[in-house]
Amino acid sequence: MLSLQNQLLIAMPTLNDSIFKRSLIYICEHDHTGAMGIIINRPAGIDIGALLEQMELTDPSPTFADIPKNQVLIGGPVTPDRGFVLHSPQPFWTTSQSLNEELMLTTSRDILASLGSDKAPANYLVALGYAGWAKDQLEQELADNAWLTVAATPELLFTTEHQDRWQIAMQSLGFDVWQMSSQTGHA
Repeated sequence: MLSLQNQLLIAMPTLNDSIFKRSLIYICEHDHTGAMGIIINRPAGIDIGALLEQMELTDPSPTFADIPKNQVLIGGPVTPDRGFVLHSPQPFWTTSQSLNEELMLTTSRDILASLGSDKAPANYLVALGYAGWAKDQLEQELADNAWLTVAATPELLFTTEHQDRWQIAMQSLGFDVWQMSSQTGHA
C-alpha cells in the first residue's frame, strides 16, 4: 500500500458532497487501518482571535482581526467540536504528533493559548474536526476518481488564501481539470 501521508487530496469537480466539494485535504495519517486528514480550504466563519476569546484563552486582541488566513477552518465532519492545529515544528506542546520534518499536529489547549504571541509556531492553521476514512475506503475513492493527489507545500498550507488553494493545487498538476472526463477506461 502506498501511503498518502503528507500529501494533499484534491476533490475532483464531480465530487458534489457538500463538505467535500472543491475541498483540499492535508493527509496527516494513512496506513493499513485507514486515513485521517484536515480540510485546509473551508473557513468556518470565525477568526482565531474570536475562538480564543470564546475559550477564554486570551484577552480581545487585534492580532487576528481581518486577516483571512487566520480564520478557523472546518477540518472535516468527524468530531467537529474538537480542535486541531497543523503547524511548523515546536517540540514542547502537550499533545503533538510529528508528521514530517516541517509539520506537526497538536490537539492541546496550550498551543491555542500561544497563538498571537511570540511563543506561537511560525506557521499554523486551526481547524475544527477532521476527515476520516476506514480501512480501504480512501483507496476505493481514489479508484473511483473522487480525488487527485499532489505533494503538500508550506505555501499551499500556510500562505495561499483559502479560496485559492483548491485551484492552485489543481494547476500544480499541469493540466486543466475542467477538460478531464469523470469516466474511467478499463481494458
